[in-house]
Amino acid sequence: MNVHDLATPALLVDVDAFDHNVHLMASDRPGERLRPHVKAFKSTALAHELDVAGHHGFCCATPREVEGMAAAGLGHDLLLANEVVDVRRLQAMTTGSEARITIAVDSEETIEAAVRGGVSEVLIDVNVGMPRCGCAWRDAGRLAELARAKGLEVRGVMGYEGHLMVESDDQAGKVEAAVAKLLQAHDEVGGDVISGGGTGTWRTNRWVTELQAGSYTLMDTAYAASGLPFRQALFLWSTVVSVNRQGGYATADAGLKALGMDHGNPQVQGGDVWYCADEHTVFSAAEGHDLPAVGDRVRIVPAHVDPTVAYHELLHVIRAEEIVDTWPVDLRGW
Repeated sequence: MNVHDLATPALLVDVDAFDHNVHLMASDRPGERLRPHVKAFKSTALAHELDVAGHHGFCCATPREVEGMAAAGLGHDLLLANEVVDVRRLQAMTTGSEARITIAVDSEETIEAAVRGGVSEVLIDVNVGMPRCGCAWRDAGRLAELARAKGLEVRGVMGYEGHLMVESDDQAGKVEAAVAKLLQAHDEVGGDVISGGGTGTWRTNRWVTELQAGSYTLMDTAYAASGLPFRQALFLWSTVVSVNRQGGYATADAGLKALGMDHGNPQVQGGDVWYCADEHTVFSAAEGHDLPAVGDRVRIVPAHVDPTVAYHELLHVIRAEEIVDTWPVDLRGW
């Protein structure tokens, strides 16, 4: 098939850019030094490509991702890097599973849920500066003792400096200060694992034993603006459905319901985006370009890869304009 045979909107993955990204990261963080985060791409087929590249442990954000990865034979070492208090979900995830499953905990309540849910291994989740999940580093040792007293194996600690992923002002220094809290917690907790970081801090966070990066595989405009060496591999293929030449704008058939918008507007190749509506992206021609005609196809570059992928059922893998493979987005949902 050719990309022009596709109904739009449709997600495209440039396989050459993807391969470049995978090989670049693997050369810097080989094997277990990288725990790819499947929340970025939500596809076991894509995860299989990373497994082939030597990364056999994966990071998940939802029980659905854990279950899907295990069912796909990718359960060598799965980390659910999120607190879960629904014991029924944990039981469904662990009962009868041959996968190695570790879960993040940051409180007495999440430890108790892990015990009742049949989880046997945990990481103590430490708040390193982003106001989300995680205990205070000073409390990590106490929680580790409690977890061990309840029969859990504590593998180590994790912490996510998400607030620094696109930091431009002394990122290295700020990451070092954030990770210092994680290392202090690890001194109290023990274990072999110090897990954290992401695509945006792949260069600066050299302290973790495993990097939780996922967006590097496909990329988006937010990370591209940070000057990372990974190539843009993900595009939203869209059809121009209306052109107003007097007004100087065109409208494509993909909008808010096809794009993650929390990082702002996407980019249209050869265009300047005015705004996105439910089903449409409106744009003018960029300098040096002409407005397209009705029926022309355009590539839209998402601003945030993770939620964009989650809107779609398929990733169409392409080389030039030829579709060479199709990867189901089979880890959607919770």
